[in-house]
Amino acid sequence: MFLKPLPDKNMIMNITISGTEVSNVILDDLKEKIKKMDNKPKLVIVQVGDNPASETYVGMKLKRAKSIGMDAMLKKLPENAKEKELLDIVNELNHDKHVTGFIVQLPLPKHMNETTVINSIDPKKDVDGFTSTNIGNLVLGIPEENILLPATPAGIIKLLEYYKIPIKGKHAVVVGRSNIVGKPVASLLLNRSATVTICHSRTNNLAAHTKQADILVVAVGKPGIITADMVKDGAYVFDVGTSKVNGKLCGDVDFENIIKKAHCSPVPGGVGPMTVAMLLNNVVKTKMQ
Repeated sequence: MFLKPLPDKNMIMNITISGTEVSNVILDDLKEKIKKMDNKPKLVIVQVGDNPASETYVGMKLKRAKSIGMDAMLKKLPENAKEKELLDIVNELNHDKHVTGFIVQLPLPKHMNETTVINSIDPKKDVDGFTSTNIGNLVLGIPEENILLPATPAGIIKLLEYYKIPIKGKHAVVVGRSNIVGKPVASLLLNRSATVTICHSRTNNLAAHTKQADILVVAVGKPGIITADMVKDGAYVFDVGTSKVNGKLCGDVDFENIIKKAHCSPVPGGVGPMTVAMLLNNVVKTKMQ
C-alpha cells in the first residue's frame, strides 16, 4: 500500500505522529478495494460481558468497518457465560464460509482462559493476529504478506513507513513485553534490521535504556511513566498506552513535554486509530487471498 508522506516533513522540528491522518489514508484505500469486490468481506466481533473499555473499542471497530462498506456484526455473551459457550461460537465462525474473519474482544472474564480461546481460532480467520500460529510465523520471519499481523504493532510499522522514519540499523527500545504489543512489535522491528531492546517491570534503571532509543515504543498502561528527561532529542516516540486520569484519556508518555524535544504520537489520535485500520486491513487481506 502506497502512503504519501507529509510534505516538507524535514522542515518540521518535531512531528506529531498522527494516527488519525494515516488511518484515514488506509481506510480510504480499503474502501476502494471493497467497492471492486463482488462480495463484501464480513467481520464478526465476539464480546463477553460489558467491560466499558471493550464497549468503546467494539463500537469503534464496527463503525469504521461499516464506513468502508464492510459487513460487520457483534455476537455478545453475558459475563457469566461458560467458556464452552464461547468456544462453540468460535468453532461455528471457523466453519462459516460467509465470515471472512473474526476476533474475540479482550480481556475475557477471569474464568475463561484467553490462550485456549485465542488458539481455537482458525489462523486464517484470526484478523487480530493473536494465535500462536500467526505470532510464531512473525517471529520466524515468514514473509508478512503470508500471515496476519497483530493490528497495533502493524499500525506502528505503518506509521514508521508513512513518515519515512528509518528503521534499519537504528536502536529501537520497546517498553512492555505483552503478547499483543511488546513482543510482536519487537519482532517486526527486528525483522527490519533494527537493534531491539525490550524493557519491562523488572528492568533496572529504565531511563538508561530509553535515552538510547532512536525509536521508542511504550505499551505498559501506566500514565506518564516516560518523561521528557528519559527521551533522546530527535527520537520517535510511539505511545500505545491508554488510561483515564480524572476522566481524561491519556497515554504512557508525557506528550506535552516530550514533543518539545522529540517526535511523538498523541493519545488519543495516535496509535489507537491505526489499530482499528490495520484490523480492517487484515479482513480485506484475508478476503483477497
